[in-house]
This record gives sequence, structure tokens and C-alpha cells, in this order.
Amino acid sequence: MRIGQLAARTGVRVRTIRFYEQAGLLPAPERTPGGFREYDEEAVTRLRFTRSAQSLGLSLAQIAEVLRVRDQEGPPCEHVTELIENHIETVEAKIRDLTTLRDDLRARVPRGARPDPGRCRGGQVCYLIEDPSEVHAE
Repeated sequence: MRIGQLAARTGVRVRTIRFYEQAGLLPAPERTPGGFREYDEEAVTRLRFTRSAQSLGLSLAQIAEVLRVRDQEGPPCEHVTELIENHIETVEAKIRDLTTLRDDLRARVPRGARPDPGRCRGGQVCYLIEDPSEVHAE
């Protein structure tokens, strides 16, 4: 199938398919005598896998490594398990950081509270954002 057909079957834009080729996620396809790229079903499989892996938050480098393991060593399930377990730890750390950020934001603007411009001091732009311990009056 040609690149446009591959794009239609997978929902991946033609430009992105070319990028994935350059990044090593897709092997270089065969070419027709006229120079057109000619893809097989393996390209469909790899693109669908790549999209699924991206939706789980894996990087293109991680995806390329999984594909390399598959191509050279067989099913990459052990490698993928380790990737996912590490990714879960990273996601949990981000959740903790985001929860802390949310709590800080809520503390700065409690529900129903009206802003008080009178609380801004010299050397401050807005008390709601700036840490009072860092304000240096001139």
C-alpha cells in the first residue's frame, strides 16, 4: 500500500509517517519502480503500536527501543513490563507534584474570596502570586 493508504488505515498523517521512518520507528519501505513508498501490513502494526504506546505516555525513544527488542530478540514483554512499572512511578510522582500545586493554588485564592489589591506592597506585582518572604521593599 502507498503512504496515503497507510495514513488512512492508521489515522497517522503522511508527514508523521515520514518522521517515524526517519526516527527509526518504521523501517524504510520498499520503493516502486516509480519511486513511491510501498508499505506492508507490518507498517500498519507498527504504527498502531506506536500510537497506543504514545497514548500511555511512552516517549518515541522508548517506543523505538521496544520495537528494536521485538525485531532482534522476539516478544518484548519483559522490557515493556519494566518500562510500564517505571512509568507508573513517574506518573505517581507527577500526581503528587500536581496535588501539591493544586493545594498551593487553592490556598492563594480560597473559594468565594475576593482579591484585596490593598495587600500588594511596594516591590510586589500581585500578592496572590508572590511569596511574601521574597518581597524586598526598596
